[in-house]
Amino acid sequence: MTDYAEYRTSRHLGGLDGLRAGAIAAVIAHHAGVGGVVGRGVLGVSTFFAISGFLVTTILLREQEATGTISRRNFHVRRMLRIWPLYYAVLALYVALVAAMERGTAAGARFFENLPYFLTFTANWSVDRAGGGRIIFVFAWSLATQEQFYLLWPTVLRFARRAAPALLVLVLALEQAVHHAAMAGAIAGDALVARLFTRSVWSPICVGALLAFVLHAPRGFRAVRRVAGGPWGVPLGVALVIGGAASRAVPMALFYAAVAYLIAASVLATSAPIRRVLDARPLVHVGVVSYGIYLLHMLAVNAARRLVPGDAPLAVFAVAFPLSVVAATVSYAVFERRFLALKERFVVRAEPTAAVPAAVPSPAVRE
Repeated sequence: MTDYAEYRTSRHLGGLDGLRAGAIAAVIAHHAGVGGVVGRGVLGVSTFFAISGFLVTTILLREQEATGTISRRNFHVRRMLRIWPLYYAVLALYVALVAAMERGTAAGARFFENLPYFLTFTANWSVDRAGGGRIIFVFAWSLATQEQFYLLWPTVLRFARRAAPALLVLVLALEQAVHHAAMAGAIAGDALVARLFTRSVWSPICVGALLAFVLHAPRGFRAVRRVAGGPWGVPLGVALVIGGAASRAVPMALFYAAVAYLIAASVLATSAPIRRVLDARPLVHVGVVSYGIYLLHMLAVNAARRLVPGDAPLAVFAVAFPLSVVAATVSYAVFERRFLALKERFVVRAEPTAAVPAAVPSPAVRE
């Protein structure tokens, strides 16, 4: 991205699908049992959260500047059309599979006990992931976290835009403080404040949203471009993220900041070799269908474990990853695209303000 006007009028923020591809690969590696930094669950999910916070906030800031307001109705309809159809279709598939294959097992009984929370996007509050034992459909906690944040976020931006960055910083600080206090035993894990700030994990979403605010302002854009827009930006960002994920001694807030730096570097990169890697067709395709991969990947992992002798984690990953991509590609082509086409009817496109000179309409970035 060469200048501010180009950034503000671009409908496609390059590099993010490539990051999504890397993030979903890390998620599958984690659930396949791959050890080391690649297999750390925080790597993939945090990247997804931060990208989502950045994109959604960018969209809402552009809409508010172009129209003077934010249509919460349109936003929530777009989110529902993007998230709900495939989510509930996959959940229905799980219900059928668990009823057929897990009848009489503890995991099967637990799944049906948790089903009301899966149906209502409250699994992060009500499903105890730390209690041990196998939890079928456990990954629903992350989607619940996102849906809860975005239930509130457009209203905050619409009525308190100037205070929104300070609110994000406050949530970040509180969540990190409560997390460390809970880990140290200073706060009981079942206390309301501990449940609020340790089971929601809004921090990476907040960091992504803060990045959107910074890049939305001309001065912030120029400052970030100076430190992250050069040919060193993406390699440095990758090194910082991997280094932060590799060491548990690194504060999570610094790790999230490294993820935000990598997102900025990917969006602003102008180096031709870097752009060719980030925008390579295979990576872009995996990024585009990554939501379907996320919902379907545990089915692929379980299938791979049946196919791979000895349950070798790397071999499980090597089988599960392409299986997930194929399944998500089919899902995207025959199912998701119908709802995504409907979603376009609720995208706000208005003329840009004078602060953003351009010969094209104000863009609606793809969520």
